[in-house]
Formats: sequence, structure tokens, C-alpha cells
Amino acid sequence: MLRKRLLQTAAPLVVGVLALAGCSKGGDEASADGKKVFKIAYEGPLTGESAALGAHMENGVKLAIQQANAKGDLPFTLQYVPGDDTGTADQAPAAAQKIIDDDQVIATIGPAFSAPTKAVGQLYSQANLLALTSSASSPSLTTLGFTSFLRGIPNDNAQGGGMAVYYAKKVKAKKVFLVDDKTEYGVGLSGVAEADLKKDGVQVVRESVPQKTPDYTAVATEAKNSGADALIYAGFYADAAPFAKKLKEAGFTGPKIASDGTNDKKFVELAGDASEGWLLTCPCVDPTVDPDIKKFTEDYRAAFKVDPGTYSAESFDAANLVIEQLKALGTGATREALLAAVKKADYKGLTKRYHFDDKGEFPDKAAFLYQVKDGKIVYQGDVNTLANG
Repeated sequence: MLRKRLLQTAAPLVVGVLALAGCSKGGDEASADGKKVFKIAYEGPLTGESAALGAHMENGVKLAIQQANAKGDLPFTLQYVPGDDTGTADQAPAAAQKIIDDDQVIATIGPAFSAPTKAVGQLYSQANLLALTSSASSPSLTTLGFTSFLRGIPNDNAQGGGMAVYYAKKVKAKKVFLVDDKTEYGVGLSGVAEADLKKDGVQVVRESVPQKTPDYTAVATEAKNSGADALIYAGFYADAAPFAKKLKEAGFTGPKIASDGTNDKKFVELAGDASEGWLLTCPCVDPTVDPDIKKFTEDYRAAFKVDPGTYSAESFDAANLVIEQLKALGTGATREALLAAVKKADYKGLTKRYHFDDKGEFPDKAAFLYQVKDGKIVYQGDVNTLANG
């Protein structure tokens, strides 16, 4: 059941919209309604090849802020701050520093991707500014000594392990062709899948092909000729789509699984009929079919005129977790106090119960399987349940 509801009166909604639009500087500056201002930032790809994934998450954060302001019971006003890192490590430091330098920013949701997180985790730590990701999944991120980074999803040990167990037990694959995109995310995820496949006695042929490769013909032909009876791609939809087209041209007909970076309707749009039948993993729920978050989906559609996508609901949850702790701290909240409060929080969101271990890791493991059917991404269920069913 949805736990945060919009009030239906017009005036609070106007306040919420104004708060989203504002972006004033200065820690003591008040909003138009005279209340102290706290800002919640989102860092992720808002432009570039992965912008569709970033928009889903940004909208989840925006909706949480809008609804919190509209309820009218906060002693402060919330404002939203975008941090566009284009999903790359190169652009992440500038995006993070801009957020950090705004002394009204009390927390960041993100970074969204693993490589940018690795690039800026120390910056956020030095500023004692909470960086709560709703999607960065590389297991190594919580081993790098970042003191303000928390992960709000199961890491890639769940997703990579899910791919492996599905192929080993459900498909009964003998040999898997595994391709990563040479990113922090892709290499880490494929490493987990490779190790777990080998534990189950499945042969693995592994290749690394960098993002923005102009022609995937060679690796697609290699996959076809490898004798593999199944394939994994660990990367993002902008590269998965042309790879899928070349695999179809090469005649590879075995099962194909890609990861959450590909789990977006953009993959289907870019790959066309070559995407049909592809399996997609994600530790994220499907907000369009999960009855427990029906109200969230309705509110999201009303606000943004599109369906929520990958990690929209998880980003909404992450922002609301922050808002709940901030509300308890009141107008005297500081970055340090909020960080400490969120680290200790035990919060029941729409998608799951949020809590963290002493390294900021989300301790539970769950991954879900989706499949492209008739040009749409369709939820299949918990991947471990499906594998053992």
C-alpha cells in the first residue's frame, strides 16, 4: 500500500511546484512561504546515451519532494537540485562538486551508475554529504572506504548470481558466452556471473567490448561460432541494442540475458525486433504491475505523463527515506546529523525494507527477471524462484 499520499487541495500543490522550481543559494535563505529551505539533489545521467535511465530516477525523487511539500506538515520547504553526470566518471566530479558547494543541499540520491560513484565517493565523504544510491550496483563500491555512501538496492552479487542460477538450473546451459562493456558496472557484474556459472559446472567464454564500439559484427560472429548455448550481456542499452541486431544477423538463437542497464524501453526501441525474447535482470520491482505500488504509479503518470521506469520507485523510496529522517531532525538538521540518522534507519518503503550494514551495503538479496515480448518488457518474477521452479 502506498504510504505517502498527495493532498488533493490546490494550494499545497502550488507550493510544491514552486519549491521544485526554486534553486536559491545560501544556507539561511528562506523559501517564498518563509520556511527554511533544504535541498535534495539527484546525481545521474540527465543527458547523454543513458539519459532515459536517469530520467526515471530523477522523476521518482521529484515526486517524493513534491508530495512531501504538498502535505503541508514539514517545518521546512524542500527543493530539488539536478546533478547531471551524463552517467560517466569523467563528468561526475564536476556534477558532485556543484551539489556539494550548495550549502542548502542536505542529501543526494545517487550517483546512479557505478563508475561515477567510484569517481566521486570520496568527494561526498569529505563533505559529510549523504550519497544514497538507488541503482549503482557494483559490489566493490562499499569496500572503498567511502563514509557517506549508502546503497539502497541489492548489489550485483544478487543480479549476477541470478543470471547464473537461471542458466544453470532452468536453461541447463552447458556453455555461456559472456560479454561486458569494460565499465566498472559491466566488468563487476560479469565477474560475478562468470564465477557462479563455473561453480555450477557451466563453461564460460568471456569477452570485453568497450562502450560505443562502432560495429559489433566480430563479437556477434564469435558468439555464434563459440558453441555457446546461451549468452549474457553486462552493459547499457545504447550498446546492447546494436549488439542484439548483430547477434540476430549472425544467427545466434540461444537464450540471451542482459542486465538492469539494458532494462529500459529504449533497448526495445533501438534494437527493434532483435530485442524480442531477450531476458533482462534487475533488482528493481515493476511499478506498473506490482499492486502494492499502484498509487505511486498513478501519481507518477499524472505528474510526468509517462509510466515509471527502471528504479523510479526505488528512487522515490530513497528520497522518502531521507525526508522521513530529515523531518525528525527538524530545521536544525545538518549534513552530518542526517547522514548518521539515515545510516541507522529502518524504513519500510514501497519496494522493500531499507536498512544498511556497517559499510553502507544493503544486506538483502533479490533479483527479478523480465522478458521482451511483443515489443514490451514484461515482468516474469523472482529469478531464483523461476530458476528452481
